[in-house]
Amino acid sequence: MEQFSSWDALAERLAGPKYVGWAFRGHADARWLLTSTLNRYLDAYIEKRYWVAQEERIKRIFRRKAHLFLSHIPEPRDTFQWLALMQHHGAPTRLLDFTWSPYVAAFFALERSTTEAAIWAINPKRLVNITERLDEFIEGRRKGPIGLGEPFVMNGRLIAQSGTFIVMRELGIPIEEVVRRSNAPADTLVQFRLATPSIRPAGMRALFSMNITNATLFPDLDGLARSLAYELEFHWAHDPRKVARRAERRVTNLT
Repeated sequence: MEQFSSWDALAERLAGPKYVGWAFRGHADARWLLTSTLNRYLDAYIEKRYWVAQEERIKRIFRRKAHLFLSHIPEPRDTFQWLALMQHHGAPTRLLDFTWSPYVAAFFALERSTTEAAIWAINPKRLVNITERLDEFIEGRRKGPIGLGEPFVMNGRLIAQSGTFIVMRELGIPIEEVVRRSNAPADTLVQFRLATPSIRPAGMRALFSMNITNATLFPDLDGLARSLAYELEFHWAHDPRKVARRAERRVTNLT
């Protein structure tokens, strides 16, 4: 774990040579576990003995009914593309979104954080390549507990976010726990903890200048609507931000 209290220090670390080629994920709360929406739902509501069967059930239901809303229908056996499509539209799946861009991860960590945020970095060299091989991985024909890859046919959001997916073979266990249990090398998984109040103002401004916003990361009407939340923080005639006013008062008190 590494801790940061300034955007410049964080940006320098993320852009440094050590993490080139790594994949990243941003969390608005550093206490959140690295676990999929499917894991969270199964753990909360479903008896463990039914987990695999119920996962197969929702995949089958989606395949049978999604054609009513799709202009392009994936091949029936293309499990990865079907799961990515389910994930895209909000279904619980075993896929966990990561990105090849540390700055995209920083955006998701900081955008709506009000507490200590986090960026997770994972080393692809320590994982199983599952691009176009997801079924082999889940069925145990590709060895290793953690897979990383993308479907061959990618949707617009995945492209816009430089996205990739982490997939666990075993349901119900967070990634950090799997890494710990397997005694993986120290350079497998790293967490950067971010002091949000001191990092967010400069960080969000820098990301905005890079054109990393909800409107660009979600290139549709939903993304445009999401982007308006950050627009609340700016006005040509005044600075409406609480953080800015508090910082000004601290400077005044010091002088």
